[in-house]
Formats: sequence, C-alpha cells, structure tokens
Amino acid sequence: MSIDEKKRLQRNDRVTIRTVATHAGVSVAAVSKVMRNAYGVSEALRTKVTEAIEALGYRPSRAARGLRGRSFTIGVLLIDIRNPFLPEVIAGVNGVLAPSHYQAMIGVSDARVQLETSLIESMIDYKMDGLILVAPRLPSEIIAKFAVEIPIVAVGYHDAGATAFDTVNADDQRGAEIAVEALLACGYRDIEMLSLGEREGHQVSVVRQREIGFRRAMQRSGLGSSAPITKIPIAPPKREETMRKFLSRKNRPRAVFCWSDLDAITLLSLAMEMGVRVPEDLAVVGYDNSSTAALGLVNLASIDQSGRELGQVATRTLISRIEGRTGAEHILQIPSLVSRNSLTRSSSASGA
Repeated sequence: MSIDEKKRLQRNDRVTIRTVATHAGVSVAAVSKVMRNAYGVSEALRTKVTEAIEALGYRPSRAARGLRGRSFTIGVLLIDIRNPFLPEVIAGVNGVLAPSHYQAMIGVSDARVQLETSLIESMIDYKMDGLILVAPRLPSEIIAKFAVEIPIVAVGYHDAGATAFDTVNADDQRGAEIAVEALLACGYRDIEMLSLGEREGHQVSVVRQREIGFRRAMQRSGLGSSAPITKIPIAPPKREETMRKFLSRKNRPRAVFCWSDLDAITLLSLAMEMGVRVPEDLAVVGYDNSSTAALGLVNLASIDQSGRELGQVATRTLISRIEGRTGAEHILQIPSLVSRNSLTRSSSASGA
C-alpha cells in the first residue's frame, strides 16, 4: 500500500469499492465483476482484486448493496431439518457461493403452509437476491406468485410445467425403479415399500414420485400394479409403532424399499431390537445415501441422489436466474444404487 493510501485511510477508516479499485489499479466495474463472480473474469484480474481486498480489509456494506438492488445474499429454506440428506445439499450450496461473494442465510420451517409462507416473505423483506427452497410443501401457484418478486429454485419439487421458477431434482421415479431392480436381481419378489402418510406429500413431492417409480417397476416385473405400500406417520410415537407392526406382521415381505434413509435406519434399529435379521429375514434399501447409512454398524444399501451436487446445480441455476435468465429450467439428475450389507442375495429369497 502506498504512503498516500495509508494517509487517506487514516483520515477515513471506511474502505470503499473505489479504494479497492485504486489499490488494484483497475476500474470500479472490474472490482464489481470479480465480487459477483461474473462470467469472463480473467484469473489475473481476479488475483489483483482479491489481493487488494485482503490488503485493505475491505468489507462490502450490505445496506449499500441492498439500495443498489443487490444484497449478495441468498436465502435457503429447509423443511424437516431431521433429514440427514440436508447437510449435503447445504454443503453444495456453500461450495458454489464461497468464491462468488454471495452468502447463504438459512431458514428452517416445518410442513405448515403458513410458517413456510411467512419465512419466504421475511427473506423477501430482507432484500435477498434469490431463494433456494428445499422440498417445499407449498402449492405451485403460491411459489409462482413469490417468484414474480424474487428468483426461486426449488429442490425436491417435481413441477416440470412451472414457468415462473426453476426446479432441480434427482429423478426420483427412476431412483425407486433402481431400488426395485436391485432387489429383484438379488432374487426377491415379495417386496413392499415404506412411504409417508397421505397428508405428508403431494404429487410433485419426492415421496409421491418414488411411489410412482416403485409401482411402475413392480408392474413391469409382473408383480402387479397395486404393489403394497405401507404408510408411516411422520410424528413419533406413531411412526415407530407403525414400523413395529410392520416388522411383527405374519405376512411381512422378504424385502422392503424405504422412501428415505431417515426411516430405513430407524427400521434397521427396530429390526435388531425385535430379532429380525437383516438381510437374512428382511432385505432393506433406503434412499439418499446419507453419511449414517455408510457407517459399519448400519451398512444400509441406499439410492444415492448426490445431495451435494443437487445443491451445487441449484445454486448455479439460481445465480444465472439472478443475472437475468428468464426461461424456466427443470433439471433432472440420474441417481444410482450404493449396495451394502442390507441387500444381499439370499438362497430363500426367490421363493419367499
């Protein structure tokens, strides 16, 4: 830093974007481009500006940004924070935002429309630049109304007909098909699905999409279009009670596909407690490939939808919408199976 710059800073402690531009020997517009990670910024320019920011200790005023129409803040709204899949999504969001000078503000809601709506309105009031909604429960028309005011990307929300907002999803129908195909390949034909209760999901939710894929795969395999699905209440203790009843049934299936690791892991725990051997008595496939599923004591086979990648793609999609893209994008990623000990070939499986 030059002597003149040091004297000027002593007179006025406030470092501005113009101070950074002068120190780096570039224009204010160039600094702005680097800060918002604009397309086409050279590595040399980025290095110059970044070094100037670090040397001057520049911290942008969010209030000033808001007045100019950009706060460089993105809201992330989560539903049901218990789900072990969510940290991976958040990690993906933060991974993209870290070099972009955007920051994420996380809001946590539950499955109540009024609370979810209130949180979105608060994020809009705080002048956030865009929103990522993870598994929202709101009707599409309500999300579309909010999207008129602020760019929105919905994750875990299958509405390919939406024109006002974008969606980023794993192909949940295909994921369920992959789970059934894996069980069939191991010789199991007596297969059931554990899903959430009727009130806990709508047609565009991942829950219902996985049910569609399960039924389709069962029908294609000649096992009937009305393949059995057991509905689980979302709240304890009825949730655990329903699983216990499932495990103690005389006509319990030989294999089960769980809509989420969240319930598959609980099912494994209850099975051990009740003396039901996995996979000898019951093969289990979950969904999400959460970090808990990979633990040695759990060893749960699961469908991997790459939550981190979903978070990354959703964030890039939102930034492109913020930067001016107007046409809706609906991105589907193909999931895959991670096979573990809860899914193995059994000599008695095919006749069960």
